[in-house]
Amino acid sequence: MLAACGGEQEELQGWMDQQRREVKPNVAPLSPPKRFDPQPYEQARAIDPFSNQKLAVALKQEQRQPNSLLAGEMNRRKQPLEAYPLDSMSMVGSVARRGSQSALLKVDNLLYQVKVGDYLGQNYGKITKITETEIGLREVVQDAAGEWIERPSTLQLQEKTR
Repeated sequence: MLAACGGEQEELQGWMDQQRREVKPNVAPLSPPKRFDPQPYEQARAIDPFSNQKLAVALKQEQRQPNSLLAGEMNRRKQPLEAYPLDSMSMVGSVARRGSQSALLKVDNLLYQVKVGDYLGQNYGKITKITETEIGLREVVQDAAGEWIERPSTLQLQEKTR
């Protein structure tokens, strides 16, 4: 079998030699590289906009403003569920006792019971109402202009899917 391929090898080699002689490659010459002028980085001495010191100054300024929504939030003690973002929580039920409605929240495989007036989420979310199917919140967030505004939000009852 190997001897049968030997004759085609010479024919193939001849064709390759002929193609090398006939075909002339046309390669455009490379343009010379552009001159690079390094510029000194001047912002290294500027104030970092994300520094803890600058953020602390901004928060203190917010606290001094009597109309600020954030001032009241900063002066109170944080509740445990404020350490978790809202999207990591799920409402799994509700309980009515002595005329007051409570909701059951599942966070990190733990069950919490919350009532109106409790805080949850990382945006100063305060529970304003609880129904059988949802929790209504009022969050304090910054708008595009940097002003603190109230934003309504809800957590819906999550039904178990099989």
